[in-house]
This record gives sequence, structure tokens and C-alpha cells, in this order.
Amino acid sequence: MGSENLSKDTLAEELLELAIKSGAEAAEVYQSHSLSRPVFFEANRLKQLEASQSEGTALRLWRNGRPGLTVAYGSVPAQVMVEKALALSQLNQPELVELGSNFQPSYPDLGTSVPIEVLVDWGKEAIALIRDAYPDVVCNGDWECDVETTRLVNTKGLDCHYTDTTLSCYMSAEWVRGDDFLSVADGQTKRGELHPDKLANQILQRLIWARENVSSPNGRVPVLFTSKAADMLWGTVQAALNSKRVLEAASPWAERLGSPIMAPSLTLYQDPEAGPYSCPFDDEGTPTQFLVFVQNGILEHFYGDRTTGAQLSTNTTGNGFRPSLGSYPTPGLFNFLIQPGSLSLQELIEHLDDGLIVDQMLGNGGSISGDFSINVDLGYRVQNGQVIGRVKDTMVAGNVYAALKQLVTLGNDADWNGSCYTPSLIVEGLSTTGRSN
Repeated sequence: MGSENLSKDTLAEELLELAIKSGAEAAEVYQSHSLSRPVFFEANRLKQLEASQSEGTALRLWRNGRPGLTVAYGSVPAQVMVEKALALSQLNQPELVELGSNFQPSYPDLGTSVPIEVLVDWGKEAIALIRDAYPDVVCNGDWECDVETTRLVNTKGLDCHYTDTTLSCYMSAEWVRGDDFLSVADGQTKRGELHPDKLANQILQRLIWARENVSSPNGRVPVLFTSKAADMLWGTVQAALNSKRVLEAASPWAERLGSPIMAPSLTLYQDPEAGPYSCPFDDEGTPTQFLVFVQNGILEHFYGDRTTGAQLSTNTTGNGFRPSLGSYPTPGLFNFLIQPGSLSLQELIEHLDDGLIVDQMLGNGGSISGDFSINVDLGYRVQNGQVIGRVKDTMVAGNVYAALKQLVTLGNDADWNGSCYTPSLIVEGLSTTGRSN
């Protein structure tokens, strides 16, 4: 269902009208319709095609200042939803009603859909490129086109909607050599077109590096996080920039606005028009905006929603998002970009006399404290500027905040890893431990 069709759906208007008639002083309706068409490959061959469609509606209302939220999937009588929301509101404490008013009724749809046949061809092409070079490798993957339409309507006259179409793929290459098992995985998320040749070449490069198993470095050595591994560092940073964390006094940067917090080479920002995670408005109906969080290492902004903005006496930054359909909006990032450097991945490697490349990890990164200890699922040893082989049974530990102050250099190979756009980077000050062959 496209944004135009969703805007013609009358359920939202029925819910708002019934809510006001039933005694609510304010209400909003959030609607999401999605269509997914994944193509699955298993053991080098096309396995199955699927198509799944879902639709959900969330009604949030306030009676006597008390909020009530209810969710329905598929078709449901409007009266039932209103009655449930009113009943739930009696269990909650009164709160300030934060609703946006109308600013623009519609937005251009984002992205372009592609036929299933094209997804199949892309998958076959990537597998063929890998197996031409490594016939013993077993490839699995999925290639997908997702179309999601969002509409937000409330009793203050807000009515905004758009359709977001994204293409994504994920591939793994499994290589068994005697008792040694290697799995290399990578993916893409784009609008308009995926690039199977680029994906295949990235996996092939890792397979080349992994031809030999070598001993791990031990102690404090420079660590190169590839663009798909660097996201581990930025998860902690995103949490520290959350205005809710500032309110809770959990962010170490709560009192650091205008102060240097990172290496001067780092600039972090969000751009509503950048990449496959762009969006024109948040889940509170506020227009999203270009916002620089860290400029040349100096903290400039936090991100927040209407509620935290009011509590901090600042305006919302258009970052109020629902973690799920049945959740209240909370500060969140729709995309997060790190300004790349000028060096290629190969040039970054050449900067290392003795170091470690981290490409895939097991487990999650650090908490808001910044401390982390990760197992390296796929990593490589570098000596004299050359990759000499794959390391196994290796751990890396340190503190994210300290590491970003000791950033050595940034690559120019930025790519999307989830909703984070990051280049590869080299940091100092981390501790590595591993097995010696």
C-alpha cells in the first residue's frame, strides 16, 4: 500500500473522532503498512521466494491528562481500540501532552522498488563471482526489497505520510579446510540498486587474507576496525549523545557541551536525506533535521524528542522514534554518519607495523560506561604493512571513549552498517590477547 492509499484510509479519522467523543482531550494515530519480498539462497542455490505483508495501527490518547496506548494488527473495529486505550489511561499518571501540529501534509516517496527477478539475478551473480575464485566455498544469502508506508495523524491537525523503499542483501561464504571452519559475511543496504560485484569482492578479499592462520598479537597494538566492525564503537557514542541519558546523568558528556571529547579528526552528524535510512519526519510528526553532534572532536548537540526537549528546556531535534509499534516515542537516531577520511583500506593497513584488523565480532560492544571486551570472530594480523593471515581465539578490550581520543586515522571507505555510516579506522590504546600458534 502506497502513501497515497494509506492517506485515504478512514480508520485514523474514525479513531480520532471516537476518541474525542468519548472524552479524550487529545489523540494521535500512527499507522505502518509494510510489504517484504525476500529471496533466499542456500548452499549456492536459490532456495525460496517469499512475500509477506503486515499492517499495524497504534492509538494514543489522553483523558484527564492520562495517556492510554493500544495497538492493533490488521483490521479492527475503531470502537474497540478507543475503549481499550481509555481503560489503560486510567492506570497511568497525568503527563504533559506533546503533539505536533500540521506543517506539511505529504512527502515524496523514498526509494525505488525492483522486481524479484532482479533480486534473483543479483544473488546468482554474487555467488558465481565468489565460487569462480573459490569453488569449495559454500554461499548462503538473502536479497530483499522492503516497502514501508508510515502515516501519523492527530487531533491538532497533523497528517503526514510517506513510503520508504529499501533494498538489502546479506551473504555468507563458508570455507571448510580440514578441522578449520571459516565464515565470512557481509551485506548492503541501499536505495534503488544493490551491487553484487562489490559485495562479492569484499568477501573475496577476506578469503584471500584468511588463507593462512597465524598467531595473534598480544599487548597494546594498533587495532584497525573495518567499516562493518567499527559500528561497535559508535553504539556507545550514540547512547552517550541521547538526551534521555543526559537527563538521567548517565552520559559522561552531560556537562561537556562545547568541549573537546574526541580526536580532532572526528565529525559526527545526522542528515535526513542521507542513505537508505533517511526519513522526512520522526514518529512525533516533527520534521527531521541536519544536525552536527561532534565537530572536529568538539561536542555540539545531543538528540532528543519532545518530552526530553521540554525537560531540558531545549527544542526537540526531530528524533522521537518508537522502538516498536506499541511503544511511546523516545529519543532515537534514524541515521548516524561519521565523516570519512582520505585513506583507502589498503593505505590504512600499510600504516600498521604490527597490528590487528577486526572485521567480525562475537557479542555486543560496550555499555554506556564505554568499557568493552569482545571476541574477534574474524580478524587478521598485520606486520610491516601487510596482512599475513587470519588470527583465531583473540580478544580485544578497552574503553570506547579513551580509544576515540587516541584515534590514529580514518579511512575513505565509509559504508552503512545498520543505520550507522562509518569508515574503517585505526585506534590505539586497546589491549589484545590471543593464542600463539
